[in-house]
Amino acid sequence: MNAPKMSEMLFSLKCFMASMLALYVSLAAGLPRPFWAMMTAYIVASPLSGAVRSKALFRVCGTLIGSIATIIMVPRMANAPELLSLALACWVGLCLYISLLDRTPRSYIFMLAGYTAGLIGFPAVADPSAIFDTGLARVEEITIGILSATVVHSLVFPQGVGPVLLGRLDRALADAQRWMANVLKPGDDQAQAAHTRLALAGEISELRVMSTHLPFDTSQLRWTAGMVHGLHDRLTVMVPLLLAVEDRLNTLREVDPGSLQPWTQLLDDIAAWVEAGREADPARAAQLRARLVQLKPALAAHASWSEILRLNLAQRLDTLIEACEDGLELRSNVSTVMQGGVASYTPHLTPAILHRDHGMAFRSALAAVVAILLCCAFWILTAWPSGAAAPMMAGVLCCFFATQDNPVPAIRMFLKWTVISMPVAAFYILFVLPAVHSYEMLVLVIAPVFLIGGVFMPRPATAGASLAFLIGVAGTLSLQDTGTLDIPGFLNSMTAQLSGFIVAAVITSLIRTVGGDWMANRMLRKARREVAQMAQAASPPPLLHISARMVDRIGLLMPRLAIAHPTPEARATAMDGLRELRVGLHVAQLCGLQQALEQAGVALRPLLQKLGAYFGSGGHAHGQAPAALLDGLDSTLRAVCAVSPATAGEARTQAAAALASMRRDLFPRAAAYQPETAS
Repeated sequence: MNAPKMSEMLFSLKCFMASMLALYVSLAAGLPRPFWAMMTAYIVASPLSGAVRSKALFRVCGTLIGSIATIIMVPRMANAPELLSLALACWVGLCLYISLLDRTPRSYIFMLAGYTAGLIGFPAVADPSAIFDTGLARVEEITIGILSATVVHSLVFPQGVGPVLLGRLDRALADAQRWMANVLKPGDDQAQAAHTRLALAGEISELRVMSTHLPFDTSQLRWTAGMVHGLHDRLTVMVPLLLAVEDRLNTLREVDPGSLQPWTQLLDDIAAWVEAGREADPARAAQLRARLVQLKPALAAHASWSEILRLNLAQRLDTLIEACEDGLELRSNVSTVMQGGVASYTPHLTPAILHRDHGMAFRSALAAVVAILLCCAFWILTAWPSGAAAPMMAGVLCCFFATQDNPVPAIRMFLKWTVISMPVAAFYILFVLPAVHSYEMLVLVIAPVFLIGGVFMPRPATAGASLAFLIGVAGTLSLQDTGTLDIPGFLNSMTAQLSGFIVAAVITSLIRTVGGDWMANRMLRKARREVAQMAQAASPPPLLHISARMVDRIGLLMPRLAIAHPTPEARATAMDGLRELRVGLHVAQLCGLQQALEQAGVALRPLLQKLGAYFGSGGHAHGQAPAALLDGLDSTLRAVCAVSPATAGEARTQAAAALASMRRDLFPRAAAYQPETAS
């Protein structure tokens, strides 16, 4: 194991300072469970001060909502423990369901509202008369812990989200620019490079979620939230454009390599401009786009497949250069604001809706409800004195790891490190704490365990284990609050907690656990249903929303496909399914052009109906797209080409490009398009 870094030791010291501040304030205020405040300070801790501040706000809101719900439910069902247990379990499940649909840090509000009700409500089942005082005390203790962590992490050597986010954003922009340069000047091992580049989609989604913390940051970057979101949007647009440009160039090199000869110098110049990165001259972009216009072939009535592909390539490259140009301007404005200047350009924000899975959210909620109810049933039937801890812990763990495909390994890890913490906690609770008679002595005796354990929290590989260990120790120290310092009370409490962990693992494995390949296929099925709905809808959602959701899905799918399809051959087959994600963009574009084309005499509705039927029946999951759909695409493309430019204007060329892209995505191995049906 590597020696701790200075940043890790500083983070551990800040966490301990925050927890001790929370403990001191809680003790001074005479709150019943001051160790809960201490434990909360560790739960909300993060190396990034902006993340601590945003999570603090979200957690306080969630705690308040959960406490209010408990105060409303418990008195009304105090005489029916079974009904109260059902109500609390359903509340936890409902809040978990809502939180899983919001894949940003805001989801803490709903998740906390859920399991806070369990933490307060289940112990109150035996004594409901004190529920208001209990709920108020829990809110005060948790809020003190949150505020203490916020103050310490914001004032003591704060590490802002801004620099970290900006560094990752710069790396993502550089990756996109390298990808573009490699596409324009291909090298060796393109198949593996293409697979690696798609990981950029996952990075974009992570950055979009991470930027939620930005308004709460301590750095100057918090004033650039609009520009940072604008950069995300440009990156989001670039991924499908890069995939399209790469495909068009590869296809042209196969079917008509000579047609690219006049393009060689321009492609090299675009690659050189892109490789300059942030030093690229913005004025150069206009020159490159003007040269593209000169090379773009006219769309004749009998245009060949090569001409249509080059037209498509010119349009996609033009949009790609524009996205790069906007990205450079936005990045320059971010630097200006960071240096205290005023930005000259802030994009209009259009909030993107990322991938949502109502079915998996429901399964996660159902697993939490069933696990809680089983623990409650055993607790009520056996009249177990400490049994309230079992449904509490089952609910907490079902919520903690609900975003994973298979949460069972994480729950087992949490169980393992909780068990490891038990001897340490027992030593403190039975031998050390009875001899401690002052706050200063308490700080000294618990410092070694928490300072050493906190060093491992910033490390991704050990963060979960470290937090489980520290929560296990701090949770047991809360027995000091209740005065149950005897061995039977300690064993009862630990057994109940471990029972909750085990029940959560078993029920989760039966109801919630899925494989990565199964989850990938589920996402693709949902994407196909959306394409079918768009093809049949009167007005599709904005292109940016579709692009953001597509890029988000690619980011979610790539790690799963890499595990499920480890060989290059299997991965190539799986990648065909990813092509269908791009079809949604083309369908939305065609729907936007439908009115102009129909006025020019081109009927898009028959093709859209065929697309809706194909994707509605499962799409690529049932094999190659039918020949009838290929015929419909080709006949529509011929009809678009036959339209007079004076009648349809730019809509004609845009539709031809969209149809060509759709043909390549749905039929990558089909024979070349023929301008006229063979006689």
